[in-house]
Amino acid sequence: MARVLILSSLVAASRVGGGAQALALARLSIEPILVPTVLFGRHPGYGPPGGAPVDAQIFEAMIAGVEAQGLFAQLDAVITGHFSTPEQVAIAADTLGRIRLAAPAARLIVDPIMGDDGRLYVKEAVADAITALLAPLADIVTPNAWELARLSGRAVSDPLSAVAAARSLGRPVMVSSVWSGGEIGAAYVDGEEAWLASHTPAQGVPKGTGDLLTVLFVASLLGRYPPPAALELAVGGVAEAVAVTDGRGELPITALPAVIAPSSRVRLAPIHG
Repeated sequence: MARVLILSSLVAASRVGGGAQALALARLSIEPILVPTVLFGRHPGYGPPGGAPVDAQIFEAMIAGVEAQGLFAQLDAVITGHFSTPEQVAIAADTLGRIRLAAPAARLIVDPIMGDDGRLYVKEAVADAITALLAPLADIVTPNAWELARLSGRAVSDPLSAVAAARSLGRPVMVSSVWSGGEIGAAYVDGEEAWLASHTPAQGVPKGTGDLLTVLFVASLLGRYPPPAALELAVGGVAEAVAVTDGRGELPITALPAVIAPSSRVRLAPIHG
């Protein structure tokens, strides 16, 4: 059984962040290990979330416990997501370095959760630490379009500009929230290779779709799908989940199929240019 370490948020009542990713992995028979960076009762977008960031010393000690159990060498992938303090980011960067030594084949996936729609969701010092410390360690970076623009210093408005910005990072990128001809989707860029998986936008999209996209992409890679196919499967999985979102506006993680399957809603095409 594949095993994935998640360094991200745990939000009790909202299907977002690392908690949602752990549920999705378990649904897909992949063993999750979640070390939380924050403990919230609900998503802050609903109002005061309750809870607090995890103290950096506690965060570091939890990671040390996972390492002491000998699990670093057994990891197939690591996903980093939400961080509350620069200290947490530094600890995560050090952790990725140790995992690289213990499990050289493990994929290091950095989701640089910083913001969207023109504004930061985290403190600027956290965003700067993610850019300086974590992104350079990634095997694959998975930003949204706004985060890719911040990471690269280049405007991202369509597939071609997304490809140019991604290539400037010098590593594979899977970027979400890419608009093309009235459709929305995600692009995968690795050197000269570039693909777009897109679909008709839905109404009333719940929170957490970016988290779900990243984890389904990782799960597909671990299922030995090549990156373009993994992109198509991940985008399709998110589109299907959004289509059956319940009345509470939460992603139906436990209703996801137990296997990742193609979706007729999604179109995969190479990006030329």
